[in-house]
Amino acid sequence: MMDISAIIDSSSGVLGGTTVFRGTRVPVKNLIDCLEAGETIDQFLDEFPSVSRAQAVAALEAARERLTVDARTSR
Repeated sequence: MMDISAIIDSSSGVLGGTTVFRGTRVPVKNLIDCLEAGETIDQFLDEFPSVSRAQAVAALEAARERLTVDARTSR
């Protein structure tokens, strides 16, 4: 399992504890919202250039991994 703390951060000093991409003030929720609205990762990265492609992809992979693990253990 990947170390999610290397990708995202949540501290009370940054946006009131909102989960953000590490080293930025960009909430991870913004990536999910963009994808949900039909935008591509490239469009998200254009809107939020402080987030790297590697960070965005790693966050999505971590979410997939987490959902997959939870799905397997609930059977």
